[in-house]
This record gives sequence, C-alpha cells and structure tokens, in this order.
Amino acid sequence: MPWRVSDPVSERLEFVRRLEAGERVVDLCHEFGISRKTAYKLKERYEELGARGLFDRSRAPRTIPHRTPPEVEELLVEARKAHPTWGPKKLRASLVRESPELKLPCASTVGDVLKRRGLITPRKRRRSTMPHGSPLRTAAAPNEIWCADFKGQFRLGSRRYCYPLTITDRFSRFLIKCEALEGTHVETAISVFDQAFREYGLPTVIRTDNGTPFAAPGLWGLSKLSARWLRLGIYPERIAPAHPEQNGQHERMHLVLKQETTRPAGDNFLQQQERNRPEIAETSDLTQREFAAERGVSFSNLRNWIYKLRKESRPLVADAPKVSGQAPERGAMPEGSRLLPVRVVASASKTRTTAVAVAGRGDEIVEIALPSGVRVRFTAGTDLKYLRALTAAL
Repeated sequence: MPWRVSDPVSERLEFVRRLEAGERVVDLCHEFGISRKTAYKLKERYEELGARGLFDRSRAPRTIPHRTPPEVEELLVEARKAHPTWGPKKLRASLVRESPELKLPCASTVGDVLKRRGLITPRKRRRSTMPHGSPLRTAAAPNEIWCADFKGQFRLGSRRYCYPLTITDRFSRFLIKCEALEGTHVETAISVFDQAFREYGLPTVIRTDNGTPFAAPGLWGLSKLSARWLRLGIYPERIAPAHPEQNGQHERMHLVLKQETTRPAGDNFLQQQERNRPEIAETSDLTQREFAAERGVSFSNLRNWIYKLRKESRPLVADAPKVSGQAPERGAMPEGSRLLPVRVVASASKTRTTAVAVAGRGDEIVEIALPSGVRVRFTAGTDLKYLRALTAAL
C-alpha cells in the first residue's frame, strides 16, 4: 500500500469536514497545530467560497504608491522602440531633457520595465578559461630556464607607483633584467624581454605566475606576451595559482631587491633604476659628482652605493703591515682583500696632509684636506688609485 501524500489544502479540507461532522474545535486545533482564530477563518472561507477558499491567497499589496504609472511605462517603451540600441541610462537622460516636468523612475527601474516588456535580450556570457599551472622542469644548464615576475608595486618619492620587472636565470641565479616600469603593460614587457633576448640569447623555458601580462583567460591561458614566446620557440611554463613557492628562488631574490633598493625608494623612475645599477657610474668617464648631477641622483647616495658595490664585489687592497709614513705597494699585497673605509669628516680651506695615530691601536689615520672644503680620513693601506678618483670627485 503506497504512502498517502498530503498537502496544506488537503489538510484544511479534512479539518473542515471533521468540524462539520460535529467534533470540537479545541480538539481539532490541538491535533492540527493551529489556533482557534485560524480555524474559524478557514470555516468562514469554506462556507463562502467552498473548496477554493482553502487555497493560499496572494500576499501582494493591493496598492503600491511608488509604482511606475502605466503612461510612463508606455512612454519608455515607445522611446526604446525608437532607439533600439539605447540603454536605460541614455533613454532616461533623453526623456528628462525632452520633458523636465515628467517624473521618471531611476535607470534600474527603466531596465526592469523594458525587460518585462521583452525589449531587452540578455547577453550570453562568454566562456572563459582561467590560467592553470603546468608541469615544472628542472634546470640542467645556464640559459635553459628563465624566471620572470613583477615585484609588488611600491611608491616612489613622487607618489607614483613603480612596478619592477625582474628576470633571472634558474640555474645560475644570475639577475638578467631589473627594470623599473610604470605598469604591467604588455607592450613594455615585450620590449624588456626583446632586449634580454638580444643580450643573452633565447632560453628554452620561461617560468612565470598566472598574472598579467604573462597569462590571460582564454585558449590555453595564452596572452600576447606568451604567444610571442611560442612563436620564438620558447615554452611558457606557469606555476600553480596561489603557490609562489614553486618559484621560490625568484621570490627570494625579490626580498633582497626590496631590502636594498626600496628603503627608501627613489624620487622618480630614473633614480630608482640607477639605484638598482650603481655599476654604471663605475664605467662612466664622468666623475661621481658629474654623474650624479647628470642622472638626478643624490651625490651622497651615489657615493654610498658605489662604496658598497666595491666593498662587497671587488677585491682591491689587502691588509699590509702598517709602517709609519710609508704606503704599502699594490703588487706586494695578497689577493682576496677588501677596500678599506674612507670617511668625509669636516671641511678645510686648503690642501694638506696630516697623520693621526689612533689611541690604543697603533693604526695610522691619514687626513687629506681638499680645496673644495672637504677633509677625508682614511687608514694607511687604502688603494691610491681609488683615493685619486675619490678626491677628483670631491
């Protein structure tokens, strides 16, 4: 025997029949879980309309004060038929200009009216394929896999945002490019990569994330930039979304880049770019002061960058026995030594050289007073070629 299917109307009909059969209202209300008020209301509807009165009635309000008048709806429909390509905003603006005294609904209500009348055809949503990760390879030789990414943007001193585009070699960790750009535009990125290709050749694979301009929603997630790589025979390799650790080597380089070049940031794009490349001043024929004035860089900042570059990456002078009044010979110094520090301490009116002994150490400090009003102190054993270049710049 199948289960009996019941619905609210059937339950109400059963309630009314049993009520007419003489059962007490209190007992029936307790059994059906309704109030006495609802029971008498159902009884009155049944006596007035029969079984039709037991169905649910509409709860819509009888009057809507803010409802759009029919004549205004007809006016909107006529305007839409006269201009089929106009949207709700333009239709409303046109009717306001023609009839300023007319009270028109907002643009969203105009759209609802036109949709109810069948004058708006909903657009089909374009199917989009989000970029996804691909199998990652292991670099076995230099120039086989390049890693590229945009380091997070930061503000310059001019309050404009800087977007550094970085490219590294996966095998050797060599920094190929670090360009300060105004945005993540694909045309600018293409020019940077083309310059890298001309200088270092074409890699086999370029590994990036799924952001702009490296990937795009569409066929295989190809963007204009990655499609250009495919035409050059380069395979675009993408990490999985939200997994930067798959390109952790490149992200670790970004940490060093942030610590060394953005605290504080340059005043403009040229200064920020030069801060990433202080070695240009080393190969220039200009003095440090002339180079700083030409590039718009602070002379003190440039001097600090060059000194740090020399100290960390160029072995110049070795530690030699300190002999009073005698500078060590460069040929007799062992390899692997570092540049000794030089300090600008005060000003002077004419050139003179003074020897000062450091108390408790026995080291000799040589002081040079320049005609420009600068006094330089350095320890005996500092490279003479470097001192000549320094004094020329000061």
